[in-house]
Amino acid sequence: MKGGLVVDDGFVYEEEKHLTVFKTCLFFANDGFTVYDCKGELVFRVDSYGPDSRDKGEHVLMDAHGRCLLTVRRKRPSLHQRWEGYIGEGTDGSNPIFSVRRTSMIGRCTVTVEVCGNPGEEYQIEGSFATRSCTILNTVKEAVAEIRRKVDASTDVVLGKDVLSLCLKPGFDGAFAMGLVLILDQINGYDSVENEVKESPTTED
Repeated sequence: MKGGLVVDDGFVYEEEKHLTVFKTCLFFANDGFTVYDCKGELVFRVDSYGPDSRDKGEHVLMDAHGRCLLTVRRKRPSLHQRWEGYIGEGTDGSNPIFSVRRTSMIGRCTVTVEVCGNPGEEYQIEGSFATRSCTILNTVKEAVAEIRRKVDASTDVVLGKDVLSLCLKPGFDGAFAMGLVLILDQINGYDSVENEVKESPTTED
């Protein structure tokens, strides 16, 4: 299978790889995401993912040693939740390597990922991130990564929505996939706020 865009070739695996993604509480310092492999070793982390960071619309994915791999930033103004990804830390003076836009405003989460500088390379993210059921498809509609609810192998119990299972197919970069998880989480959070506003009763007659 063709792997596609690579953020860091150190996270491209020859065999299918299963990662566990923990989303930590948004009300404390150093919150964010931590990602572990099947041996319990830290693979990625995103710190300071609290309200202050979210307001900036920019988040940095790091490896286990704190090396900045990828920065994702929301493009403003953007009616359809358009995001861009940049190699390393920060976006000033650099060109994005991919862009993400939501292609459906209603119903299930449908997102298009375009690789900058390579018009022939594109991905579709189908499914619902809100229910933790998404598939990332390449140009020929092959699944290159999947996002699912995590199931405890010892008890066969489905864990909470803050624990995800990220399955990487051979050749697909895990750093790129995790960058997409960050963006999907932000889009889902934005949609939740929008729905709360629409559903809140008014105080006026």
